Amino acid sequence: MQTIVSGIRSTGLIHLGNYFGAIRNFIKLQHEQNCFFFIADYHSLTTHPKPEHLAENVKEVLATYVACGVNPEKCTLYVQSDLPQIPELYLILNMISYVGELERCTTYKDKAGKQQSNINAGLLTYPVLMAADIIIHKATKVPVGKDQEQHLEMARNFVKRFNHLYGIEYFPEPHPFNFNQKLVKVPGLDGTGKMGKSEGAANAIFLKEDPETIRKKVMRAVTDSGPTEPNQTKPEIIENLFSIMRLVSSDEVIKHYEESYSNCTIRYGDMKKQLAEDIILFTSPIREKILEISSDNAMLQRIAKTGAEKARESASKTIKEVREIIGIKSLV
Repeated sequence: MQTIVSGIRSTGLIHLGNYFGAIRNFIKLQHEQNCFFFIADYHSLTTHPKPEHLAENVKEVLATYVACGVNPEKCTLYVQSDLPQIPELYLILNMISYVGELERCTTYKDKAGKQQSNINAGLLTYPVLMAADIIIHKATKVPVGKDQEQHLEMARNFVKRFNHLYGIEYFPEPHPFNFNQKLVKVPGLDGTGKMGKSEGAANAIFLKEDPETIRKKVMRAVTDSGPTEPNQTKPEIIENLFSIMRLVSSDEVIKHYEESYSNCTIRYGDMKKQLAEDIILFTSPIREKILEISSDNAMLQRIAKTGAEKARESASKTIKEVREIIGIKSLV
């Protein structure tokens, strides 16, 4: 049995990209492996969320996890900030991380370009905190989207560097996990890039959104003037719509619109209407469960408390052994 670790930032609403990129795997993995799934509230601090929103966002993500089918009795489900061992390991890993390699990180350069008034140290060392999240439980596999491959590669580098520096094979190297052997990247509605809240709310379809909002968003999705030659290659903005359709629509629907595109008879308005209804059909049961679970504070508190206790047991063992390896011994 392998140890699996993965998490989602506590930025509130969860979108289709989160579901297909991570949560869908969580649901399957929890029955087969030793799984640790968490809500990454420390990670969200790089964007300076309002304090009054942070706790509600954590509740929202926790409720969504459970509504989607993550079972707290089958896995360890916890909130990142409930484990003080994580920031301690983060500090230790920062001592063996180099500024140059962190500055070369693609996601750091992208974020720094978009939020030039808030290029904070947490943004720079984001991959280090992510590595701490993973190896605090000595994970061997991590379900990640394609955009996170570089972060996972950096985590492996930190592991190898730690093991080499202290002359011990302590941390295992974590590797990506995906059932189809292909990392999933769900595109956004703006025609480029991935689906994500940081790219703008209009770019993503959130699991909690009502049908009318979903319809409006999908109908505004970017398209072109249509194919002009039979069997021509789809441009990215159109392929993105087909990529989302392949996740939520039936084979018959997908085949119909693929053929319509190939023979130049496709009507994007009809396609988007169909896509919107298929998304609504997919998300409605989840939305209803999210609303129900979000209103049960006692249950959410119970889940978080139990998960924290289970996660701390694993994390405490790791930190105790890491302290011994690097020579930190209390004189108290």
